[in-house]
Amino acid sequence: MAQQVSRITLLVNDQQEAMAYYCSTLNFELLEDTWVTETKRWVVVAPQGSSGSAFVLAKANDDQQLERVGNQTGGKVLVVLRTDTFDADVQRLMEHGVNIVRGPVTEAWGNVVVFEDRYGNLWDLVGT
Repeated sequence: MAQQVSRITLLVNDQQEAMAYYCSTLNFELLEDTWVTETKRWVVVAPQGSSGSAFVLAKANDDQQLERVGNQTGGKVLVVLRTDTFDADVQRLMEHGVNIVRGPVTEAWGNVVVFEDRYGNLWDLVGT
């Protein structure tokens, strides 16, 4: 049996704002933007050139979900994003005013920078 992670949900306050952030600032690709009902929108983004997992930008709809926007992991890194253009990607983050939490640093296994997305989720950007 073969399995793979297809979609990962990111809770956001506003899907339009989130779509603009991930596509503009992080240079993700918009894969889908479909209104399922009058109140439910299906928005999917993925890193450029990715053939694996993608992110569903899901609007938080109640108090419990709203509390988790930007802190879905209790302060741990939410996503590890691997890149083959590490220096250029770090430069892009800095040019867009993304909050760099740690790094960039060189580890035995490669380079890493920890950054916060627009909502406060922590990401590792890893390059070799």
